[in-house]
Amino acid sequence: MPSTWVEEVPRIVWTYHTTPQSTTKETPFNLVYGSDAMILVEIQESSPRFQNFVVKESNEERKVNLDVLDEVREEARIMAKTLMRKVEYRYKSKLRPRQFQVTDLVMRKAHPY
Repeated sequence: MPSTWVEEVPRIVWTYHTTPQSTTKETPFNLVYGSDAMILVEIQESSPRFQNFVVKESNEERKVNLDVLDEVREEARIMAKTLMRKVEYRYKSKLRPRQFQVTDLVMRKAHPY
């Protein structure tokens, strides 16, 4: 029986949150929590990351990650801003400035809204 889109939404959202974004080069999960998420496959398949998990080391590393989280977020913000400026420059470089006078004829398209 095919699944409905409602059943797929949690998986899609989780995938989005654990995938590095092109604008920030970071995962949204990492920007919020300060560490990478362990995906379900890593837990089920007993990956090296899961097998080598030590609670004490994990807690210490989490504290370090939380200490530098503001820096990671700031770097992601700068990356996103840089990309926006590149896109803006690319857009503006293709524009041709035009000057219109009151008596000029222009084509006006009627939109069916």
